[in-house]
This record gives sequence, structure tokens and C-alpha cells, in this order.
Amino acid sequence: MEKFVRPSNRVVTETRAIEAEAGVIKKADGSARFKIGDTEAYAAVYGPRELHPKFLQNPKTGVLRCNYSMMPFSGDGSRVKPGPSRRSKEISFVTEKALLPVLDLQDYPNTVVDVFIELPQTDAGSRCAGICAAAIALADAGFTMKDMVAAVSVGQVRETLVVDLDGAEEHMDENEAADIPVAMIPSTEEITLLQMDGIVSKENLLIALEMVKPALKLIAEKQREAIRNRYNGASTVGDLR
Repeated sequence: MEKFVRPSNRVVTETRAIEAEAGVIKKADGSARFKIGDTEAYAAVYGPRELHPKFLQNPKTGVLRCNYSMMPFSGDGSRVKPGPSRRSKEISFVTEKALLPVLDLQDYPNTVVDVFIELPQTDAGSRCAGICAAAIALADAGFTMKDMVAAVSVGQVRETLVVDLDGAEEHMDENEAADIPVAMIPSTEEITLLQMDGIVSKENLLIALEMVKPALKLIAEKQREAIRNRYNGASTVGDLR
């Protein structure tokens, strides 16, 4: 079989170039920008504030509420219909579940913390970029967190396992590539998001989950660097290889 060469000429464990910044939206309580390749996500955090209607309140803890949205012309040129869609609701839900294991909101009973995630441009990996941006924004807002949550995809293209699929790889061979978004708590290696679009063997799935861990840990360090540099006044733009 001919050896698979990635369209971007990256090695199989290499992510696209990454940029991360914290504190990019002045009027938000916390905010961040996270870009990986041509996929860019902005996250803004507001709260804690009283949750309405009151029957949704939790007297023991605050509630995390995420809202994921792609801007109308963020993708391949086709227009994304504005407003909530089934896909955006699903990604909003899994984003909340990915972030909650590291977030402690017990000091804010009966309140809500809103995270708004907007993507002005996308080229694969949009939910992972949104999770990365949201984690930085929550840390920027000053919430107690056990660790960062880092996210990136891993998958199988033409029988080859690769980290961080781009748009060209996702659409190879009539969309037969397997795309597996993964979010992880780096310090414990606990997986907080695992989804899959496509078909891959159990053996290759287990190999892929081990293969993606170094990239997730490097992304987490980039996220932490964004927070550190937020208060040092330095830029966090750079490449992650």
C-alpha cells in the first residue's frame, strides 16, 4: 500500500500551528481566542449571575451554560444559517460536559455562568477549538479549576492514524475518514469528551487515544501560557509542533 502523505506535509503526530490569547474581550468577565490552523474560536464568559427562571437554579452549586455558534460565512464558503441548530445545540451540550469535571462552582449557588463561543472561521476541529478557548476564558474569569481541559481531534485517513485532521483530510475519499474529537484533563489523563464520526477498529481507536495524549498535553501548556502572559502583558501567538 502506498504510504499516506498528509496534504499539509505534517507528520502524523503534528498539530496545525496554534495561537492562544486570554483577555481579548474587554467587557466579558473572562475571554480567550484559540486558533488551530484555519479554525479560530473566541470564548466570552459572563457571570456568575442569578439564574432565571428560578426553577432551574441549583441551591448547591452554580450552573454552567455553554452556547456554541458558527458565524454565517465561517466555513467553506457555504452560508451557515444563523441561530441555534441541532448541531450547535449538541456541541454546546458536549462542551459543558467536557468542562464541568475541572470547574468548581459550589461557591456560587443559584447562579449561572454563561460561556459564549463564536467561530469566525472553521476548517475542521471546531468543537475542540471551542473547548480550548472556553477553558482559557474560564480561567481568565478567575474560577477555581482543577486543571485545563485540552481538546484536539485524532483520526484515521486512508488506514493511517493522524492527529488533528484538517478540512482536506476530513473530506478525503468521499468523507470516509474517521474523525475522533477528544478532550482530556492533562494532569490525570481523564477523557471528558470522546466522539467519533466514521469507522475505526477497536484496536486502532485505543492506539489513537494513546497517540493523541502528547498533543493534548502540549495544547494544555499553551493554554496555561496564555493565562500567564495575560498578566505579564506578553503575546502568546506561536506555533505548537
